[in-house]
Amino acid sequence: MSAAALLDVILFDLDDTLYSTTDFAETARREAIRSMIGAGLAIGEEEGVQELAEVVTEFSSNYEHHLDRLLDRLGPERLGGRNRAVLVASGVVAYHHAKERGMHVLPDARALLDLLRAAGVRLGVVTAGLQVKQAEKLIRTGLLVYLDPQAIFFSDQMGVSKPNPKIYAKACRALGVRPARALYIGDRPSHDVVPARYAGLKTCLYRGAGGKYADEASPEPPDHDVRDLRDLVPILRDTYHLPL
Repeated sequence: MSAAALLDVILFDLDDTLYSTTDFAETARREAIRSMIGAGLAIGEEEGVQELAEVVTEFSSNYEHHLDRLLDRLGPERLGGRNRAVLVASGVVAYHHAKERGMHVLPDARALLDLLRAAGVRLGVVTAGLQVKQAEKLIRTGLLVYLDPQAIFFSDQMGVSKPNPKIYAKACRALGVRPARALYIGDRPSHDVVPARYAGLKTCLYRGAGGKYADEASPEPPDHDVRDLRDLVPILRDTYHLPL
């Protein structure tokens, strides 16, 4: 007789865990700059990419007017005599075209998700960010087919965000799962591993997406530390007795 499974749910971070947010953002912003240059903006590509990166850092990634602020930084003499609304629209259109082409589940994540779905394992996400933006990522990447509809948690809807451990505790309560029987997988030690451990969940630090936290040391050790999500398969099978 096989041993009983020790996990009731596996919860994932989204950005730089299930898909490479960092790679996508860099590509999309570069394409926006190229399009704006093509529309008449007087700037070199590398300078434009760097200036836009600074705007995003200073105003946050959830700010809605990055390209407007970019033009403010550059000044009217760099507009090439063009209407600034046309320049901004050129960048926005290019950015959204990049979304259509470039939002993909990471290969190792898809391989793991396919196995877990086939085994009937309950899957969900706990992600910080604006609900519409995070929901769009789930739709564009095709991740919804893997997730329990009741196990999708956006900080924007929960009244609490990372790194507050309450976000993980609330997710477990909503699912009727004891934290000790949940595994959380994320890429950021301070926002994923530490608070999830504090809330009582098992944790896995994922370093394979090449995001900004890929080489960051965790102040508290995760239960598991991997650079390829497929490396979790024997752990889930042998340690947690999932039927993989």
